Amino acid sequence: MGGRAGEAASQWLRRGGGAVPWDRPGGSRAGSFSPQPSRRCGRRSCGGAMGASDSFLSSYAGLFYWVGVSSVAYFVWLLLQHVVYAVRLWVLGNPAAVGPHLGAWAVITGATDGIGKAYAEELARRGMKVVLISRSQEKLDQVAKEIRERFKVETKTIAADFEDRESIYRNIKAGLEGLEIGVLVNNVGMSYTYPEFFLDVPDLDKTIDKLVNINIISVCKMTRLVLPSMLERSKGVILNISSFSAINPTPLLTVYSSTKSVRPYFVATKMTKIRKPSAFKPTPEAYVKNALNTVGLETQTSGCATHALVAWFSKFVPKWYFTKMALDTNLKLRAYYLKKLKEN
Repeated sequence: MGGRAGEAASQWLRRGGGAVPWDRPGGSRAGSFSPQPSRRCGRRSCGGAMGASDSFLSSYAGLFYWVGVSSVAYFVWLLLQHVVYAVRLWVLGNPAAVGPHLGAWAVITGATDGIGKAYAEELARRGMKVVLISRSQEKLDQVAKEIRERFKVETKTIAADFEDRESIYRNIKAGLEGLEIGVLVNNVGMSYTYPEFFLDVPDLDKTIDKLVNINIISVCKMTRLVLPSMLERSKGVILNISSFSAINPTPLLTVYSSTKSVRPYFVATKMTKIRKPSAFKPTPEAYVKNALNTVGLETQTSGCATHALVAWFSKFVPKWYFTKMALDTNLKLRAYYLKKLKEN
């Protein structure tokens, strides 16, 4: 019996090849075994599958290699492009693009504070005469005097409240008559007194009219006054200044954010209520100098390198997270303002 079992086992091994599990049948004599077929694949079948896989990989190894090399080269090329562009834009700039060669005069709205005043000073430093337009004649006279004394250029002032949709533009048109205008800076702007829910904004209807008239209508009307003479001379620059809040919907500043389109992000000015400048919240002077140097290089600019960095990173931030972050920030500002209001 044992001899026949051993012979059968050896024959089975020759047919199937490889190691085979053996079971001792219950109740059989010691030393009596019966072979059981393996449920796992034998070496031949597994070896054949692995061989086919290796053959497939080896056939396409060269293709995968060059796809990888090409991908890495492409991303390196993109990175180099961004680096070269950033150096060209923010380090070298284009300082010669804006100056008296565009026209003798520069017109700046909202020119007595913050970014508007910084534009007036920088353009005067570059040798341009400046027309200052703002609401307060007293502040206009003060800024005009400072510019004349510092930069030795001619100045002109026009008092105008941009809340008025129609009548002021007749006065502005008369004041600009005959001037060779090379630069228009549409800077005048208005925001909420403090962040607030839409229906809870004080004097909501009046606030809506003010925001639309100042942030939108003024840009269109001033451009309408200045652009024809620029087209006749085939030269000139129009700069429209707005807000970071335009990129995404901004809770508690809904009307303001919807009336904005260009992006200087945050600058330390009275309107933003940012008192301490930093790398990401530059002074108006630093911001304006950088922004003017991008003229001719970009049609839409973030104004300075740090703001451009914020713009780049914001592309990777989910909109829901940005909106939540803006809501949390504005809720804190709202609570702070209402608390101060009660204390007073």
